[in-house]
Amino acid sequence: MTNILMIEDDLELAEIIAEYLEQFDMKVDIAHEPYIGLSRLALNPYDLIILDLSLPGLDGLEVCEEIRKKYDTPIIISSARHDISDKVAALDLGADDYLPKPYNPQELQARIKSHLRRISNTKTNQMQIEKDLVCDKTKHIITMKGQEINLTNAEFDILEHLIKKEGGVVSREELVYNCNSISEDSSNKSIDVIISRIRQKIGDDPKTPKYIHSIRGIGYKLTQ
Repeated sequence: MTNILMIEDDLELAEIIAEYLEQFDMKVDIAHEPYIGLSRLALNPYDLIILDLSLPGLDGLEVCEEIRKKYDTPIIISSARHDISDKVAALDLGADDYLPKPYNPQELQARIKSHLRRISNTKTNQMQIEKDLVCDKTKHIITMKGQEINLTNAEFDILEHLIKKEGGVVSREELVYNCNSISEDSSNKSIDVIISRIRQKIGDDPKTPKYIHSIRGIGYKLTQ
């Protein structure tokens, strides 16, 4: 469920938009006054904000500025003010998009989806950068701090499965079952030998491991 805060004093429009977006698994919290919107933002995490400019008590540009002082939540300006100076000012203050009224709710939904997809991709890339071990199954390579590791097929399959199950305990039997390059007749000792070779290649000390940890009587788990 995507949580959206809509700061909009036109309650009829806000309710129409909220009802339309609901079918796309988006929940819209409507604030008809700017100070109510800022209060809700302080209490609840939102994935995106739809902000009108012509608001009672506090101009939408000031609201945008206040939001940007504390939050990096995407802001889509929804306004009947078509003056280019308002659009430029809103974008300069940190708004991510400007949608002039009247607009089709379908276009709003598309823009919301675009901003959320961009954020999701950014977070994914950041997670990959922060990891020492990253697997690219399409290219059949695993990198260690950005450098490709020279692995046999069996070593690749085991390390790929450990990365996929990161943080979870993986039994030797599970490794045999899920790694196509390993014979089903392989013994626990064979798995341990392959793990030992992987540790050497990634510089992981088995006595004080940083990445691959032995779980007595069960198997292994990878952390990073």
